[in-house]
Amino acid sequence: MNLRRDYETTFIVNAALEDADIESVISKVTGYIENHGGQINEIHRWGRRRLAYPINKKYNGYYVNIVYEATASTIPILERFMVLEDTVLRHLSLILPKKLSEFRVKRAIERGGTVHDALSGKPFDKERTGEYKDKVRKSTKSWLNQEYIEDPPVKTEN
Repeated sequence: MNLRRDYETTFIVNAALEDADIESVISKVTGYIENHGGQINEIHRWGRRRLAYPINKKYNGYYVNIVYEATASTIPILERFMVLEDTVLRHLSLILPKKLSEFRVKRAIERGGTVHDALSGKPFDKERTGEYKDKVRKSTKSWLNQEYIEDPPVKTEN
């Protein structure tokens, strides 16, 4: 039975490569998914970032996140491809729960985007995103400034 599910794969490409080479690696991975029966829903390029620890004596990586729909038989083939690809430093594939994808669509609408924007990975309007960030900052700040007056009860032995 070929049950199609939503998957999310995040991988780190060697950041020492040129931008064109990084894009070719991304297109190889997406092409590999599509050639094995998958359908790409979102591609997020997080960009160059410093790694938490060195991987193969590399300190920087280019992070990419791909959300796609595929059969379960596609995942081992894709992971084998990632292991053999020299430019991919690390990878992680996960099943994407339906609730999480619904939450992402809801969050996109709250930020002022559309459902299509949420599913295509299109960036939101900077002004609206800035307003949303300010709202989150204010709510977080008010939560952090709350002081708890009551001390927890202490057990005493008789």
